[in-house]
Amino acid sequence: MADFSSLKWLNRFIDETPGDLKVGGTSRQVPGACWSLVKPTVSPNPELKLWSEEMGKRLQLEKPDGLVLGGNEVVEGMKPYSQRYGGHQFGNWAHQLGDGRAITLGEVELSDEVLELQLKGSGVTPYSRFSDGKAVLRSSIREFLCSEAMFHLGVPTTRALSLVTTGEMVVRDMLYDGNPAPEIGAIVCRVAPSFIRFGSFQIHTADGNHDTLEKLLNHTIKNHFPKHKVDCDEGRIAWLTDVAEQTAIMISHWMRVGFVHGVMNTDNMSIHGITIDYGPYGWLEDYDPNWTPNTTDASRRRYRYGNQPQIGAWNIARLAESIAPLMDDVELLYGVLEHYDTKYIESQNSMWSGKLGIDDFSESDESLVVELNSILQEVETDMTIFFRLLSSLEKPDISLLVDAFYNPDNIPTEKWNDWLAKWWKRVDESPNQEKMMAANPKYVLRNWMAQLAIDAAEKDDYSICEELYKLLKNPYDEQLEFHEKWFKKRPEWARHRVGCSMLSCSS
Repeated sequence: MADFSSLKWLNRFIDETPGDLKVGGTSRQVPGACWSLVKPTVSPNPELKLWSEEMGKRLQLEKPDGLVLGGNEVVEGMKPYSQRYGGHQFGNWAHQLGDGRAITLGEVELSDEVLELQLKGSGVTPYSRFSDGKAVLRSSIREFLCSEAMFHLGVPTTRALSLVTTGEMVVRDMLYDGNPAPEIGAIVCRVAPSFIRFGSFQIHTADGNHDTLEKLLNHTIKNHFPKHKVDCDEGRIAWLTDVAEQTAIMISHWMRVGFVHGVMNTDNMSIHGITIDYGPYGWLEDYDPNWTPNTTDASRRRYRYGNQPQIGAWNIARLAESIAPLMDDVELLYGVLEHYDTKYIESQNSMWSGKLGIDDFSESDESLVVELNSILQEVETDMTIFFRLLSSLEKPDISLLVDAFYNPDNIPTEKWNDWLAKWWKRVDESPNQEKMMAANPKYVLRNWMAQLAIDAAEKDDYSICEELYKLLKNPYDEQLEFHEKWFKKRPEWARHRVGCSMLSCSS
């Protein structure tokens, strides 16, 4: 095991793409650049509060103090920078955005992979606009726990290495309603193959800077997609098709476990097909395809649970458009969108096959799924509990699933028993329960669970964070010691509480 100074640091993004050599400074436009050099802001009293032993071992790191991970120390080999990118936010082009509160320390070369380490909440960057570039404890806990939970659920995601409190208070208006208040400052170190986004390409196309666009694409394919070529239309299409496929698979996993990202802007979409930027996310409690956890999206519900697959396709179209200036035959780009649709349908069929214990999903099974989705919405039904109980059902009787309903007296019993009978017949009275148990988690990071951890941590008690971290490492296991405490429907106190039923992008 090693410390940060003995890791093998790379800086390929800086070495291979154009950048802004001015270090730090105030917010500014940086045309033609992919990055700006930045120094993390020194924290008054950094303290390591949460540490991922798994990621530490993967990086061959001993558990450190909070200096490097709190932004107070830059070791030899690191060249901290913030990335410049643009994006469509809620469907509208926002032009230059960039890492307003994220600073990449560098890449670490391991024996079989290269991983980028990034501090989120470590201070002002040229892309901070009017903010301070810092983050607060509540949002940092949510990111740390959720990214690790998603990994163990089998959902493609960034990882979390650490959470450090900074020893200062950060003022935030949690609901953007004119009531700012001081909160505990914190920094999460997150890890990924890279943090290159759809918007990383979009900004250069929007600027008409095709030379930088080409250099960024060359860097991306060379280092992250080496099986593809960069010097011909076929190679670029193959790369885009790969990105589209991985994005479709990722979103299908979101749908499988009931995850709602909440802010699927193109600047929050990774070219690796992994979940990034855990902001106002949420998990379905009641099975409501129209639900979004994001207060900013409350009126339009653009990023609601049921719309995520379509938004994925829309975002892929925007990425394809950004590559168009480098194409000789732009008509080839339509095939990328077709592949996304095909792969998503294939992934969805596989997903439903697992959730329902069907060995070979057929076209005739679609009506069974459509009917199930309809009945699930008739009364308030807990998605996670319903599918987990279904996974061990011994006979087609809705009374055995009663614990999944918030108001059992309103259950449409006849409809449910009719559907259960059809499903039971379809699986020959023997659903593949092993397959179902592997597709339907028993434990997910419900917002009310995260809120309990936040409430305790704000009193310097991290025991609930640690307990949830342990629980969510094995989300498909029974873990009977946690059954009564965490395998239950949303408590009534959480129905309308801020942080449980609604969240904003504020952190």
